[in-house]
Amino acid sequence: MVHILPARSAVPVEETWDLSSLLNGSTDFNEELTNLEKQALALNKKFKGTINDSKMVILVLTDYMLFTEKLVLVSTHANLTASTDQTNDKAQLQASKFGATAAKIGSQLSFITSELLSLSTETLEQAMEESTEFRVFLKNLLRQKPYQLHPEAEKSLAAFSSTFNAPYSLYNTTKMADINFGDFEVNGQKYPLSYGSFEGDWEVETNTKLRRAAFDAFSTKLKEYQQTTAKTYDMQLQTEKTTADLRGYASIFDYLLFDQEVDRSLYDRQIDLITSELAPHMQKYAKLLQRVHGLDQMTFADLKISLDPSYEPEITVAQSKQYIDDALAIMGPDYIKMVDRSYSERWIDFAQNKGKSTGAFCSSPYGDHPYILISWTGRMNEVFVLAHELGHAGHFYHAHQEQNIFNGRPSLYFIEAPSTMNEMLVANHLLKDSSDLKFRRWVISSIVARTYYHNFVTHLLEAAYQRKVYKRIDAGQSVNAGILNELKRGVLEDFWGDAVDINDGAELTWMRQPHYYMGLYPYTYSAGLTISTQVSKRILSEGQPAVDEWLEVLKAGGTQSPTELAQMAGVDITTEQPLRDTISYIGELIDELVYLTDEIEKADGVEISQS
Repeated sequence: MVHILPARSAVPVEETWDLSSLLNGSTDFNEELTNLEKQALALNKKFKGTINDSKMVILVLTDYMLFTEKLVLVSTHANLTASTDQTNDKAQLQASKFGATAAKIGSQLSFITSELLSLSTETLEQAMEESTEFRVFLKNLLRQKPYQLHPEAEKSLAAFSSTFNAPYSLYNTTKMADINFGDFEVNGQKYPLSYGSFEGDWEVETNTKLRRAAFDAFSTKLKEYQQTTAKTYDMQLQTEKTTADLRGYASIFDYLLFDQEVDRSLYDRQIDLITSELAPHMQKYAKLLQRVHGLDQMTFADLKISLDPSYEPEITVAQSKQYIDDALAIMGPDYIKMVDRSYSERWIDFAQNKGKSTGAFCSSPYGDHPYILISWTGRMNEVFVLAHELGHAGHFYHAHQEQNIFNGRPSLYFIEAPSTMNEMLVANHLLKDSSDLKFRRWVISSIVARTYYHNFVTHLLEAAYQRKVYKRIDAGQSVNAGILNELKRGVLEDFWGDAVDINDGAELTWMRQPHYYMGLYPYTYSAGLTISTQVSKRILSEGQPAVDEWLEVLKAGGTQSPTELAQMAGVDITTEQPLRDTISYIGELIDELVYLTDEIEKADGVEISQS
């Protein structure tokens, strides 16, 4: 049953993360921020106007790297503190203050990039030869050269960075602080509703009347804020379009894909192939859900329900650790040591409380350990979620041990491969040596409903919708709530066909996703899962050699392009074959769910209806 969420202050401390190491033992955030401002000013005075040869390139980057390490820790403290309670005025003001100060610092230090890019290519290449530590940084810098503006323009843009980031902050404030969902009523009884309770509980509620009533109430309240949220999103889009034009990119897509180090063809292929070829498999899955639950019609509000809710075990945080340790043991003792530390040293925020950010994420600041946010409801499904976030943690835990701060982070295109890999390892572990039909069905349905639905359907349909939005923006147009609703509904209807009734409120799901403020992020989930699906198959068939290669990929961090990282793991993403193989694999899983359901119903004496 869903409960009213407590205030953050009422949550047991053992359910929260410990952020104390981020400020190096200091309890004064403002003092740390003031010190950073002074250090940035000192860097400006020391180096501005002096970067004229390879020796000075190396000297300035050495000092800049050390400064960046300190800045990241304070930034992470501000952002993570705010993420656990959007209603905490002190935390929100602290995050705003950091944003304003970071903009000043960025403006002070914008000369570094400008002066580096004013040097000849030969000088920069000489610096790359003399210091392998900065080779990747300078290589990426050279790629930016055609899009670099005049130094004074760069300084001005850096000074406005907190303003450019304002739409995302405004979105979060509207979503987590302003919207009060109140209660909804079914048969004279009232039930509490919030963002957290809807996405964590009501969306998967087995009682159809309650689930659909919660969806309707949730959608009705969202609709009251659709105009403000749409205007906020349009501000983000127009800022990105203006930046792309100012810097001389051919399109907003080229601008947003630049840092991902992939071309438009990989982006389009991921969306087009999945939208067309995965749809029939997922429509079959939707019809299976409808049949098993005896629904009069299959609506959008029913898509997240479990295939067999009676087989959904509840699980404690302590029990989750055992499952994850067992499943990820194949990754080796160092990896498991990291997992164990994440629990014992409170790297994870498990609490459910009012104002906490929805969903789950992992933040991995250089120079400290990773931090994971999740709202634990006790469902076995969350073992997959936690394993996913620990995949991000394990990635950067290994990369940061081997690489400097400039080399640690790979392209966004690859970022979801290590996380989804862990989900596959959990699933493979649970399926190993299991012959019980109901257990196998439960595990496979968890893979389909959690791992693949979430990453290959939810996020992919977000990407298909997002592409339509950006095409409008690239053509010089804007968006409003009506347009966004129409685009989202169209994408959902095209994918689900006549298998699912896209009921009123489904079109408003664009209001729920923060990824739209992070560039072309949503499609990368399916890209990462395509890679991890293929590598997990290798691990199953080849064992330790495939694991060792994967660990080397994690350690490589951002020193290779996503194509090169995938190649290191034995996957060629320059072709469409890995994606087609993954879609085929999802189809096989759904076919097995149909078969297992038929066998279970035969054994239970249930008459099978073919719908």
